[in-house]
Amino acid sequence: MAFHDGFLSEMIGRAAVVDAGGRRQTVGRVCDFVVQKPGDTFPHVDAVVIKSRSGKRLAPIATVVEFDDDGRVVLTVAPTLDAPPDDEALYLVEDLFDKQIVDVDGRKVVRINDIEVARTSGALRVVAADIGMGGIVSRLGGGSIARGLLARIPRTLIAWDNVAPLHDLNPTQIQLSVADNRLARLHPSDLAEIIGDLSAQDAARVIGSLDDETAADALEHLDAETQRSIIDDIGAERAADIIEEMDSDDAADLLGELSEEQQERLLAEMNAETADDLRELVAYDDETAGGMMTTDYLWIYPHRTVAATMAKIRELAPETEFIYYLYVTDQSEKLLGVLSLRTLLLASPDATIHTIMDSDIVSLHTDTPAEEVASTIARYDLLACPVVDASGTLLGIVTVDDAIDAIIPDRVKKQLPRFTSRRQRERLELV
Repeated sequence: MAFHDGFLSEMIGRAAVVDAGGRRQTVGRVCDFVVQKPGDTFPHVDAVVIKSRSGKRLAPIATVVEFDDDGRVVLTVAPTLDAPPDDEALYLVEDLFDKQIVDVDGRKVVRINDIEVARTSGALRVVAADIGMGGIVSRLGGGSIARGLLARIPRTLIAWDNVAPLHDLNPTQIQLSVADNRLARLHPSDLAEIIGDLSAQDAARVIGSLDDETAADALEHLDAETQRSIIDDIGAERAADIIEEMDSDDAADLLGELSEEQQERLLAEMNAETADDLRELVAYDDETAGGMMTTDYLWIYPHRTVAATMAKIRELAPETEFIYYLYVTDQSEKLLGVLSLRTLLLASPDATIHTIMDSDIVSLHTDTPAEEVASTIARYDLLACPVVDASGTLLGIVTVDDAIDAIIPDRVKKQLPRFTSRRQRERLELV
């Protein structure tokens, strides 16, 4: 195949001719290009769609001889196959031109104005998206003015492995956006900023295309209105799966923005233990330690040895993020002491936890006002502070990021990193 490297805008509308013994017969005009496996990093162009008097017909790429100097696509045989239905293939022009995409590397939403193809490894492949004025000017037509203008306008290209289309016009196209987790490569705050710029429908589509944990990361960084809109659009079952992966305090904040009916519908779809924890958290005032705390923390009994505790931490490390402190409790979960990871690392392996823990505990109550929570954490230079009830039972912890939330503007809150884990509370007890 002697097909030119170039842009689809240069090929659309060109005459398609069949070369039969040196005589060329026009059979229609090029109107689109078909990709059967859009999930590939640089997908093959499998066929050219020819618009003829009898309708759209498919010319397999193997039947394409060349794109000649006169601008015609030369075929070995006339196309006879019907173009496949929209749900069986990706149409590069119909499905992607003028559609929104995420530039994963540039971390922004842009529009595809043109698509570049090239011959590599014996195949014609999609290699880049043009998002600049060059693509628009190229599509204006082939007149001399347009050609002269185009020569002075550089192309603005995004390599195809950094492109993540947003619209799910057909099932295979969704594979293109998630096949190699392109959106998941973005930092949650970048992804949230992109989602915030989209329509409600597109925002729900993006969240729906992500795995639960990545979706939870992004959802935590969105404002309450956008969160509510997405929850409404993706359905209770999927929403519940995502909310279960959120930090428990953020999940409770989200549920608190919903009606009681919506809350119960989502909670009913969750693990019973997680649902019970969230019900308790939602009941607290947002501007108190109870409303700010998370139930995601690690705790241990005082008789365990340092060596056994370290072994357990290694086992749980892949499933939890916040392991800077261990909270020591008795059988009734009354808080007895706090242990930093540094203290644990420096202690003798044979030492027991009660001999190295700090029993002079700084703690909060569920009704402690948010500003006092922030000042307490700042005063004692803590990464987290435990929350207890009147009898000293450990209920949760407030992390430094949530304490900062209480004293900074709303627009900055969602940009901050999160410390807590996205797993249910783990008991650091050896069996």
